[in-house]
Amino acid sequence: MASEHRPTSGGARPRTPDAPDAGPSDSRMWSRLTALHAHVESRLTTVLQRRHGLGLSEYRALGLLAEAPKGELRMQDLAAGLGLNQSSVTRLVARLHAADFTYRDLCPDDKRGVYTVITAAGRARHQEARATYEETLTAALDEEAAAVPDLVPLLTTARHSLG
Repeated sequence: MASEHRPTSGGARPRTPDAPDAGPSDSRMWSRLTALHAHVESRLTTVLQRRHGLGLSEYRALGLLAEAPKGELRMQDLAAGLGLNQSSVTRLVARLHAADFTYRDLCPDDKRGVYTVITAAGRARHQEARATYEETLTAALDEEAAAVPDLVPLLTTARHSLG
């Protein structure tokens, strides 16, 4: 009996017999998702900057640091958590440091390692901005769902499965 799954390459998931083939529908779906992402990110960026003087990456970095044990992360861990390269994170941390939201600390076990540590002011700014972020995120997603009704099932599933 033949296998019900097609061979895969490069880590792709096998298709089941009832799974639709990829193609134009996947391209359309991906375009809609990237447009949704771009719209939401733009709204969050604008509102956080206007109301709290924070860029979106700065807000997210403060969030990662606030949730980290001892409020500190190695630079490479912060970069991985943000999905940014080392150079971008170095500039980001410099801005946070200049605003007194973080400080740098040497790793006691490896003097080459550098930690970024959140300050009380950084925690306070993140906490102040958190409600704005949550409200803006929800509003932007709801607006997109109203404008593009095809997104409603996806957003409903994501909110229940991932939230």
